[in-house]
Amino acid sequence: MGTAEPWRTEEAIIVTGLKPASWTYAEEFVAEDEVLVAARARAEEVGVVPIGTGGGAALRFLAAVTDARAVVEIGTGTGVSGIWMLRGMRPDGVLTTVDLEAEHQRLAKQAFTEAGIAPQRVRLIPGAALDVVPRLTDGHYDLVFCDGDKAEYPEYLAEALRLLKPGGVVAFDNALWHDRVADPAQRDADTVAIRELGKAVRDHDSLLPLLLPVGDGLLLAKKV
Repeated sequence: MGTAEPWRTEEAIIVTGLKPASWTYAEEFVAEDEVLVAARARAEEVGVVPIGTGGGAALRFLAAVTDARAVVEIGTGTGVSGIWMLRGMRPDGVLTTVDLEAEHQRLAKQAFTEAGIAPQRVRLIPGAALDVVPRLTDGHYDLVFCDGDKAEYPEYLAEALRLLKPGGVVAFDNALWHDRVADPAQRDADTVAIRELGKAVRDHDSLLPLLLPVGDGLLLAKKV
């Protein structure tokens, strides 16, 4: 019987766990300015949970590396994620952002103004995502960010595939859903929907998937 391959021996298995201090350091590596801090404070006041700082920085990075000119956001919130993406997009880029709550979009508009973003760079559309998004143009967008109703995530994926240009990226916040997705005993509707979304993204022939453990999990996929 042959000798076990080195990487298969127990001695060669190295398990590392990120300490809370290191996780916090990574999350706060790119700091938020006063505009984002204020937008985040408004989110807390109205009961909105925006993407974390690390996830926001990841979205800005994605918008920059894709040279994004046209972006769709499902779930405007109070503008935190929108500001991050707009700061990574091309100077002539336009963010189309959809939210069911008009009051949230009013607060987001305030945040965009405070960030010095020109009004023509943001298209705020009030309404339910699955009523609005199907009316947007096929194959027109570089990035689609989803942070809306978790039970609708699988349907958002179908819309994103239609909306994205080849090479475009779709991103889903809360892909770990408070540690519930990784626990098979958790079977509530939102957790199941996010878990099924992950499988669909991972197994899709035309998507290149990546799950980042930033914030509450950021699931990414490039349309190839």
